[in-house]
Amino acid sequence: MAVGDYSTDFHIVPGVRLGGVPCGIKGVDQLDLVLFEFVSGSVTAGMFTQSHFAAAPVLVGREHLDQRDSRYFLINSGNANAATGDEGKSDAVTCCKALSQQTGVRPNEVIPFSTGVIGEKLQVANITDALPELIPTLDETNWLLAAQGIMTTDTRPKIATRLLEIEGKAVTITGIAKGSGMIQPDMATMLTYIATDAVVSKPVLQELLKTGAEQSFNRITVDSDTSTNDSCMLTATGVSGVGCDAGAARASFQEALFSVMQELAHGIIRDGEGATKFVTVNVSGGMTRQDCLSIAYAIANSPLMKTALFASDANWGRIVMAIGKADATVDHSKIDVYLGDVCLMKSGGKDKNYREEMGAEVMEHAEITIRVELNIGNETETVWTSDLSHEYVTINAEYRT
Repeated sequence: MAVGDYSTDFHIVPGVRLGGVPCGIKGVDQLDLVLFEFVSGSVTAGMFTQSHFAAAPVLVGREHLDQRDSRYFLINSGNANAATGDEGKSDAVTCCKALSQQTGVRPNEVIPFSTGVIGEKLQVANITDALPELIPTLDETNWLLAAQGIMTTDTRPKIATRLLEIEGKAVTITGIAKGSGMIQPDMATMLTYIATDAVVSKPVLQELLKTGAEQSFNRITVDSDTSTNDSCMLTATGVSGVGCDAGAARASFQEALFSVMQELAHGIIRDGEGATKFVTVNVSGGMTRQDCLSIAYAIANSPLMKTALFASDANWGRIVMAIGKADATVDHSKIDVYLGDVCLMKSGGKDKNYREEMGAEVMEHAEITIRVELNIGNETETVWTSDLSHEYVTINAEYRT
């Protein structure tokens, strides 16, 4: 029940190979183990969840990323290996060591990732026993296979890709993501992997990742929940030979990278659990960006607002309610509110030209914009969200059954 069209097209990224096999964590013949391989000399930047219950692979991944450049990402779906204590961390390290023995790299050149049910012991043997079968599947064309292998409650894979010309040479950026529920990231998203063949230094790569996430993955919410396993990785193989650290090259690369990140973030919302609406919430004219962001999230996360969206009910009082509860500076006598191009509220009161059927017509659309103009400052923020449907409740009520 995803919103809008999607594409599975992609450009290969020279220096990256991917593979995937079923290993039995999600069930018989379900793809649930994915491997990324990066050419020697690749550089990786990462962002991880800020959850107090960060999963074991997140803890190990942070350590490994600080110690060495990454050669492999090993990803399992179906089990999060979260809230598993020291044993969970040991299990994640065991998987890294097993892959290192198969490939000849150091264990800390492998970063583990997991997604799925929290609180259950990782099926380590399923993963390690599958490695001899997994490694031969590595191929530069397996981006779609990898996108499918990292899915849990997702209904479709998420891929974004760009091919651009910098200094007369081709540069490629391709990324995949998974995420459908437990989404209001506090760093990035549930799992995202983006790769490029550009030459980018690690400090610049980390800066670009952080800045891009603030415009994409840190501006989405399905249900206001932050995963224990959130990870967002950006790897530059450097195979193209095109340096993108500064100047016009960096500007072109950054624009393309940020568009990939935003497309992936939007893809998560469009495939939100049970989603029937893709909703943009824009708040402008605030005194601070944080004020605008607080109001946008107050609207986007309101169960009353989200159920009204599902019902296509133009109950604009719920927008007003959400604005009112936000931790932000406002002057209610100056606030204007729009649903699409329809003005609902002008200067703190119902617009004199507004009629219920005007709002109802907008609410029937699958893609909706809610716009709030505070008119007390110059700052603006945008958040993307989905509605709250019966299907969301069903998916999460039956998640483990």
